[in-house]
Amino acid sequence: MIRYAKPTTVDEALTLLGEDRWRILAGGTDFYPAQGAKPFRDSILDINGLAELRGIAETDENWRIGARTTWTDIVRHKLPPAFDALKAAAREVGSVQIQNVASIAGNLCNASPAADGVPALLTLDADVELRSAAAIRHLPLGAFILGNRRTALQPGEMVTAIRVPKRSAVGTSAFVKLGARRYLVISIAMAAARLVVEEGVIADMAIAVGSCSAVARRLVGVEAALCGHRIDEALADAVLSAPMDELSPIADVRGSAEYREQAAREIVVRAVRQAIGLDRGKVAA
Repeated sequence: MIRYAKPTTVDEALTLLGEDRWRILAGGTDFYPAQGAKPFRDSILDINGLAELRGIAETDENWRIGARTTWTDIVRHKLPPAFDALKAAAREVGSVQIQNVASIAGNLCNASPAADGVPALLTLDADVELRSAAAIRHLPLGAFILGNRRTALQPGEMVTAIRVPKRSAVGTSAFVKLGARRYLVISIAMAAARLVVEEGVIADMAIAVGSCSAVARRLVGVEAALCGHRIDEALADAVLSAPMDELSPIADVRGSAEYREQAAREIVVRAVRQAIGLDRGKVAA
């Protein structure tokens, strides 16, 4: 028998999850297009009534983003410059109407290689809070998304928050998305960069690329090449010559694998330059 439930508390939702298998409905912006005209075959757990899962809070150790927090919420909330890449990504999630209802946790649980929010969250060293009726656990974002449409969610669990440690919420950041048009497009490639610059030298950094592998990846080779590099005209060449072994782009209707790989290098350069205040206002389209 197919069931529908709309709990009013997280504890009620977790109790239901522990009793049966449910398909969780949050914003619904991925849920309904994936369903299409097919008949429902899964019990539906509608969590849109869980107000406690929406909002952004600052603690002594981290920034906590509730699972139902929308992209519009993120854009409007006052956050450090390290979150600028995440805000820029938020503005790229579909239309404004989609951004008003789509949730950050839904973007992660959908686990698309082209999920706009993932690269920026990777540069912030975000982790995912998973709760069941019996326990709470936290996984680094890179360990939560396992592949195309695959996550580490266990039966009886739901995502309740995304956490960003204060130690990573430093520096400045930028996000660059490449698509066939400017708006309402699935990315060909996208990059997020977060940099800490001290006395004209890159003291710390994080770079991530999406849509060029089964899951978005941090580029440790680029990070190693740029850490300690001066902010000068040679910066772009350092990015272009750095290894990007983490990428394994595919060919599809949006672009060839070769094009994706070359484009990824270029948009990483743009994201790095924008993050340190160069090329402000330039976008990939």
